[in-house]
Amino acid sequence: MYKTYSLELAGRTLSVDIGRVGKQANGCAFMHYGDTTVLSTATASSAPRDGIDFFPCSVEYEEKAYSVGKIPGGFNKREGKASENAILTSRVIDRPMRPLFPKDYRNDVTLNNMVMSVDPECRPELVAMLGTAIATTISDIPFDGPVSMTQMGMIDGELIVNPSQKQWDEGDLQLTVASTETKVIMIEAGAKEIPEAKMIEAIYKADEVNKTVINWIKGIVAEVGKEKHSYVSCAIPEQMFEDIKKIVPPEEMEEAVFSDDKQTREGNIAKVTEKLAEAFAENEDYMAVLGEAVYQYQKKTVRKMILKDHKRPDGRAIDQIRPLAAEVDLIPRVHGSAMFTRGQTQICDVVTLAPLSEAQRIDGLDPNITEKRYMHHYNFPSYSVGETKVSRGPGRREIGHGALAEKALMAVLPSVDEFPYTIRAVSETFESNGSTSMASTCASCMSLMAAGVPIKRMVAGISCGLVTGDTDDDFLVLTDIQGLEDFFGDMDFKVTGTTEGITAIQMDIKIHGLTRPIVEEAIRRAREARLFIMDTCMKPAISEPRPTVNEYAPKIITIQIDPDKIGDVVGQKGKTINEIIARTGVKIDIDDDGRVSVCGVDEAKMNEAVEMIKIITTEFEAGQIFTGTVVSIKEFGAFVEFAPGKEGMVHISKIAKERIDRVEDVLTLGDVVTVKCLGKDKMGRISFSIKDVAQQ
Repeated sequence: MYKTYSLELAGRTLSVDIGRVGKQANGCAFMHYGDTTVLSTATASSAPRDGIDFFPCSVEYEEKAYSVGKIPGGFNKREGKASENAILTSRVIDRPMRPLFPKDYRNDVTLNNMVMSVDPECRPELVAMLGTAIATTISDIPFDGPVSMTQMGMIDGELIVNPSQKQWDEGDLQLTVASTETKVIMIEAGAKEIPEAKMIEAIYKADEVNKTVINWIKGIVAEVGKEKHSYVSCAIPEQMFEDIKKIVPPEEMEEAVFSDDKQTREGNIAKVTEKLAEAFAENEDYMAVLGEAVYQYQKKTVRKMILKDHKRPDGRAIDQIRPLAAEVDLIPRVHGSAMFTRGQTQICDVVTLAPLSEAQRIDGLDPNITEKRYMHHYNFPSYSVGETKVSRGPGRREIGHGALAEKALMAVLPSVDEFPYTIRAVSETFESNGSTSMASTCASCMSLMAAGVPIKRMVAGISCGLVTGDTDDDFLVLTDIQGLEDFFGDMDFKVTGTTEGITAIQMDIKIHGLTRPIVEEAIRRAREARLFIMDTCMKPAISEPRPTVNEYAPKIITIQIDPDKIGDVVGQKGKTINEIIARTGVKIDIDDDGRVSVCGVDEAKMNEAVEMIKIITTEFEAGQIFTGTVVSIKEFGAFVEFAPGKEGMVHISKIAKERIDRVEDVLTLGDVVTVKCLGKDKMGRISFSIKDVAQQ
């Protein structure tokens, strides 16, 4: 016997079936929102995994093609690897869930979401987020929930709670907020330059909705929630910390971590670890967890230095940004390049321009998005952090960082009509010590401008950190966190934007949520920092987009034709368009609305192709003048091709002023002649005259 729980949420019914399916999972929620259906499960291993010093939690979001009435493409006709949207959704679900598990828990946990039906009015990503929260909270897995998630859109300045897919795609805001009963725990946003005050309003409107959902979840847990199981704690014994401090006093550890150079600091910590290993060589229990103990000792030291002494490991002030540098055009022959350096974080971004036909095709569950014209790819090689590791392609982190930088710049990109190109930006991480995604945003903005992409405004990004004490009022927000402050701090709050407002947010925290003063302070600091970066670093390198694209970039001419004439340009089996391409060497793209893009490197050849297309799509009238080639000679006249696939006939009487007996006396095959249109004959064929041109 199962039970269904329902809640009216944003004008639609959200319901969950408990005990109907998935009974062998630790927790299972069969979710329904409108006609969107998602199966969410939470499972955990019975014992901790040996030899690990982290919480092994994996979040999966499975997009089933049948949910939108499709059969997967490809040879196997079944779902393959996760799409980019699925990976990004998994990351959004992971971020608010992970901090709520016990920090000393080492059992494997899998949170799985299977999208089984999609209603365009109810986004499956939202349903999966809520399903994960419910499945985990009612399970016997230790978890400090409930947690809830709400999405906010905005159209014409009006905020929309849990927007439909169309509203989400076309609106000015795409905001996801997760909350516990008392605090905001995750923020993810893409926006079209939303002012900071409006963004804060949207965040806390979502937070209010989350509180309503949490109260509903608490009622479900009270009825069907399982007792949380016990587990083997992997926490470091306090006695070990006391013994460590006798060998390495706190002031010695402070000295070890206090450096603005990552390699120096790591060398110092290696010496500390070696010293402790010698001291504990006979203690097997201590040696088994020594690495984690040193990490925790570093963490406590750094947090105490920052929070109590206002002293950062590299000596900076709390709101101080590391040394900045920027340059453009460092890579020859590419279409655009720029390098941005902030401390020991360095990104080189390269932009490539291509015809619209090279846009990325999207085969996903969203019917409104079938292709992507702007792509931002991010790479993070092991050498950037001084490690040796075989490259196995981009992982979830790389995909997430690329998507964040891509989202940051979407608001300022020109429209297709303004700039008919497909654009790819690739951020190569040369060196990493904190917030490479924000450096990628700055580098890609400059690279786009260097490539001649007419972006509307400059975009910059920065990450703010946080160290908290024992009370909500005891906290310190840090501007421009480096790797150590990210690892040992409580928050990584990334914000990108222009002078006008925010374009993207991604908030990652390790504690049970943020108070409103912390959120407001982080957003304020981020604005100050990004304006400083733009004014002092980016603008001196390149202040505005170049007026034309790079000499090595393809050139594109766009014209509009009558959509009914598309078939004339293409010709039977593509014969006409292929002939134009063969003659001129250009590339031609035609969309369903009749927009024709001619792409090439030789401007004369491009203009020639454009002229051919214009001729083909012209409504022929008497008096028009054309230039063509004699392609056929008959007794009664000659046929002149004036555009690929387009011919007209010059009657023998219209070739010369004087009377001629044979066409061959005046014309030969291949002659280029200028003709005047006389209109169409009774059979609809075009008639030309050569002699009437000479008379003009």
